[in-house]
Order: sequence, then structure tokens, then C-alpha cells
Amino acid sequence: MRLHQLHREQLLPAPLDVVWPFFATPANLDAITPPDLGFEITSAPEREMYPGQIITYRLRLLPGVHAGWVTEITHVEPGRAFVDEQRAGPYRLWHHRHLFVPEGGGVRMVDRVHYALKLGPLGELAHAMEVRRRLGRIFDHRARVLARRFASGG
Repeated sequence: MRLHQLHREQLLPAPLDVVWPFFATPANLDAITPPDLGFEITSAPEREMYPGQIITYRLRLLPGVHAGWVTEITHVEPGRAFVDEQRAGPYRLWHHRHLFVPEGGGVRMVDRVHYALKLGPLGELAHAMEVRRRLGRIFDHRARVLARRFASGG
């Protein structure tokens, strides 16, 4: 299994008491996901996340090809960090740590994703040709949406 990593940082010009509640509400994930993914939360997540929470989604991998995705919120440090891990879905492994650090009147949001693909060498070829680029595009979209959302302090 080959492990890949995606690392992103973004300074959000809003206080932690505004930024954290947005991210601690799983239903808001839809708002920061590119529309072309056809992303849909299929479970009814509680208002605020907690360790052990299971969230189910459906997303479009390719035109006409949809996949289910099940994640678990495995760790929550309120106001500081949380981790979501895939339990079932398109990746062999998905571990996403979200860190929130107050900085200069705003919040530095740090995303570190460790992931591995299924299908061995074929999965690695897909990573080189499409998956890496697609993940980058998803996180670029997310950065733009969050910059607009928190531009005036939240």
C-alpha cells in the first residue's frame, strides 16, 4: 500500500468562536464541496460532531458513477482539532486531521490528509492521472468558498 499525503493551510479572518462551530457541524460539509461532485449527506447527522459519529455520503466519481462513503469522526478536541476516517468508500485508507490555530485575530486552518488507493498499481496510475489533481481541485474550491464565507469575520 502506498500512502499519499495532502497538506493545506489557510488563514481565515474570523475568530475561533465563529470558525469552529461551522466546521463542527457536519451538515456544512455540503457547502464547501464542489457542486460537480453531486455530494449528498445520506445520514441525518446530529447538530454537532462527536467522537464515534458515523456520517454517510453519496458522491459522483464519474458521470453516471456514484459511490457511497462512510466516515467516522474518531477524535474531537473542541475548538482545536478533529479527525475523520473513512470506514467504507472509494479509498483504501482516508485519515483527515483538521487543526484550528488562533493566529492574529483569525484562525489558521490546517488540513492533513493521509490516503491510499485501492487496486494496487492500477490505483497508483489513477492517482497520477486523476485522483491527485481532483483532490487538489476539491481543496482549492473549499479554500475559495471559505475565504468568501469568512471574509468579513464570519
